[in-house]
Amino acid sequence: MIAQRLVAIEASKRNLYMGREAVIEAITQAPEFQENGKFSPALYSAYLTQRGTTDQRNVQDLQARLPLIRFASSIGETAIVSRAVAARLAQLEAQQREVSEVRIRAQQFASQVKVDDAQIKEYYEQNQADFRTPERVRAEYVVLSAEALARQDPPSEEEIKKAYEARATAFRVEEQRRASHILVKTKEEADKIAAEVKANPGRFAELAKKNSQDTGSAEKGGDLGWFGRNMMVKPFEDAVFSMKQGEVRVAQSEFGFHVIRLTGAQEGKNRPLDEVRKELTADLARQKAQKKYSESAEAFSNMVYEQSESLKPVAEKFKLQIQTTGWVPKAGGQELGALDNPKLRAALFSSDAILNKRNTEAVEVAPSTLVAARVIEHQPAAQRKLEEVKNDIAELLRRREAAKLAEKEGTATLEKLKKGENVPLTWSAPKMVSRRDAQQLPAEIARRVVAADVTKLPAYLGMPIEEAGYLVMRITKVVEGKPAGDEKQNEGRTASMLGVADYEAFVASLKGKADISVNAANLEKK
Repeated sequence: MIAQRLVAIEASKRNLYMGREAVIEAITQAPEFQENGKFSPALYSAYLTQRGTTDQRNVQDLQARLPLIRFASSIGETAIVSRAVAARLAQLEAQQREVSEVRIRAQQFASQVKVDDAQIKEYYEQNQADFRTPERVRAEYVVLSAEALARQDPPSEEEIKKAYEARATAFRVEEQRRASHILVKTKEEADKIAAEVKANPGRFAELAKKNSQDTGSAEKGGDLGWFGRNMMVKPFEDAVFSMKQGEVRVAQSEFGFHVIRLTGAQEGKNRPLDEVRKELTADLARQKAQKKYSESAEAFSNMVYEQSESLKPVAEKFKLQIQTTGWVPKAGGQELGALDNPKLRAALFSSDAILNKRNTEAVEVAPSTLVAARVIEHQPAAQRKLEEVKNDIAELLRRREAAKLAEKEGTATLEKLKKGENVPLTWSAPKMVSRRDAQQLPAEIARRVVAADVTKLPAYLGMPIEEAGYLVMRITKVVEGKPAGDEKQNEGRTASMLGVADYEAFVASLKGKADISVNAANLEKK
């Protein structure tokens, strides 16, 4: 968050700005919204729907974000890579190191640790916030949703047949054709290729790959797949839909001359009821449920308010199940299912719900989903007594002290190994570790293994494992590997790595010049 804010401020100082027209141009040129080489409004609309936004909001958002993205890219793209550096980094990436390990576990020192009451009390007094139980409730609730109503009243066979007849046109599959083509510039070229194809039909794909100006279909031997009317330019379409299967013909369009071969034809037809029954039934169920939900939502809301002493009447009227929760904390922070909604949680912890034991209002927690809840039991926030947590604290302190003893033993062992002393240890089976394949080692351990000095073997390194002990690693062999890509690919990867480093250095310089304060207390509350 700090880095984003600093870069935004710097971009503003440099007057980096994108107008609405420039953003719209960027959207229309984005590869994810292209279909047949052109901007597809349908793809863009689906993108907006999926993210729950509108075109206007998306453009405004991109006006703010794109300048920052391009600013960051401009910094990262300035990295200059030498071939020698790229080659050396590629070698290091491919290099493997044979490692084995010994774990000095804290558990083996547990019997040596003694924790007294004074230590426990001191820890409790210094960390009282860790031993507070938050305000929480147990609740019961009912959910009125279109989905639940759909299960209560599925469409009948008569309704399905009636809907099928009413929507006959929607289930019609129009006439389709499948064709291959070879696009060339002149009539002479087209006639020559058409003659070759007629003489030897098996060469069509070969000739398409060799001669077609349409690179997209050329790689597929000229195949355009299945298409209906109004999907191709008119001269091409007129020719295709007047041809017989296997026929070869030349047609001219605004793009040039097409050598066309018709490879498939499907006549228009209506999809039978059995074929569309599943999707039609689901659609009818959604429509019925949505209508019933719209008719029931207001009555549901009124009833939980008017008969606020119980959820039973509303559950019986709408055939809903009363469900119960475990303990729900006021601050949230855990999986709460239907109650995972700030407005509903606020209603649950209101004085009306807690003191007067009344139903909450009906809250829309999701589209077409209303929930009303009722407090069964309430516990205010409280400080747990020392006697309640004494054993937990004692166990925690024992683990920490045992871990310190393990670390002390581990560092002493490591020093002996580095001096060449013979230390009796049981090492794990060796495995080959590289930057490409860490062999399931945790990231920090793997990073230290591949960065260790291996000028003298065996090489040793060690590190504490939080409250678990100490890890000693032994590197016994270094095997040079073959770089993954060619020279150009390696230079590209290196440039990307250095670009990231340059950007991080730039952000670090901004942090160094900025006055930054972090409210740690607020972060802990969150």
